[in-house]
Amino acid sequence: MNIVETNLPGVQRILPDVFSDERGFFMETFRANWFPDVSFVQDNHSKSVKHTLRGLHYQLKHPQGKLVRVNQGEVFDVAVDIRRGSETFGQWAGSILSDTNKEAFWVPAGFAHGFVVLSDTAEVIYKCTDYYTPGDEFGIRWDDPDIGIDWPFDGQPLLSGKDEIAPLLAGAQIYEDML
Repeated sequence: MNIVETNLPGVQRILPDVFSDERGFFMETFRANWFPDVSFVQDNHSKSVKHTLRGLHYQLKHPQGKLVRVNQGEVFDVAVDIRRGSETFGQWAGSILSDTNKEAFWVPAGFAHGFVVLSDTAEVIYKCTDYYTPGDEFGIRWDDPDIGIDWPFDGQPLLSGKDEIAPLLAGAQIYEDML
């Protein structure tokens, strides 16, 4: 397994060692010693159709670090630093995750997270460092011009009702004491 740092400190691309032959492949998708200071408590699995955009999501009272990978299909996965006072506040990092490249993306607590589906369908699996807590759900607009995410698709994404009305970063509740 190789870890590749992104432009945001702490956000990492995880490139697993994949052992392939004529029968298929084998790879480790998680080992606790890859994240010695992190405890995962919940796994999530979603399936979405092409151009579905989920995000940019976060929780304030129960911030979640997320280790994200794709079991089927292809997505563009994004992390946005929303820790007020951070040198990289409002900046983003992204990575293509797919069942072909088998990469994972580590999004630490303190970052908003989202992805858009690039294939006909995609199944995304992610480990979380805290439990999902209803009522502690927040979001930022996917197309906030101050963030300027370079989403790799044209047109309008398929959004949930809450994502359609998410505020811009300038008007969002964000982390004040995460540094």
